[in-house]
Amino acid sequence: MPEIKLSQAFLEKENKMEEKAGLKIKLYGDPVLRKIAKPVGRITDEHRQILKEMAEIMYDDSGIGLAAPQVGISAQLIVLDIGDGLYKLVNPKIIKRQGRQSISEGCLSVPGVCVKVKRAKRVWVQAKDENGCLIEIEAQDLFACVLQHEIDHLKGKLILDYASFLQKLRIKRKLAILKTKVKACKLLF
Repeated sequence: MPEIKLSQAFLEKENKMEEKAGLKIKLYGDPVLRKIAKPVGRITDEHRQILKEMAEIMYDDSGIGLAAPQVGISAQLIVLDIGDGLYKLVNPKIIKRQGRQSISEGCLSVPGVCVKVKRAKRVWVQAKDENGCLIEIEAQDLFACVLQHEIDHLKGKLILDYASFLQKLRIKRKLAILKTKVKACKLLF
């Protein structure tokens, strides 16, 4: 299959963003991380290309999950791989939760910050794969955690929203530095 490039028309239409060159991870402080991602209608070659590039970025940055808003795209797309193979999901939604677990989570958009997050120990997720086939995933432990984390990104929610008051005080300086980096990058472009 030939390499598919993301057209400017697609980026403007789907994202309302001014992304001009390849995808890159958006850092805490970028407003795109707080926006609710739009559901994907018909899955196109451009969506499949975005998923492919997201997976490459995730692997390059040693991540185990990545959501489209984290690369500046307002679309309900996620990729994840906890070591059992790559999942590319479109319009994922949690249909059932069970149990409780508390795991210290990091995030590629909030580098250097970990927050202990309470989540369901087991989840059932419905989504479409990159070919438009409806799938249902039953996940537990780390896999369930990563699914919930990435689906949170589609709702504009970050691990920081789960932080206790004390945790927020401890990470306040790191967050200020990240916000400064975001502002500096915007000034350069």
